[in-house]
Amino acid sequence: MITTYIAGPISGNVEANKQAFFKAADQLAGTGRVVLHSAGLPFGLTEPQYMDICYAMIRACNEIVMLPGWRRSAGATAEYYYAKKIGLKIVFVPTGIDIERGMSLVS
Repeated sequence: MITTYIAGPISGNVEANKQAFFKAADQLAGTGRVVLHSAGLPFGLTEPQYMDICYAMIRACNEIVMLPGWRRSAGATAEYYYAKKIGLKIVFVPTGIDIERGMSLVS
């Protein structure tokens, strides 16, 4: 079973960014993956609390998918380096196309 963590920006245009996470999660789940991400976490935690939860989710995964704009997010950048450090497969989605078998994460 493949477990996938989705990383990307949430701050800024919060609702649109969260929708990108949920859309990607639906598409990835459709390939049989178990998908984890931070977009569904409750509002009101501190940044260290969010990162602690996210690092735990990343440790439970085999791969991390980096959504467009991740480099502009301090949290997603930290998640990238953490995933790299622990040896996860890292999939970059600069345009949202071709994660696997031509799947598109962005329409």
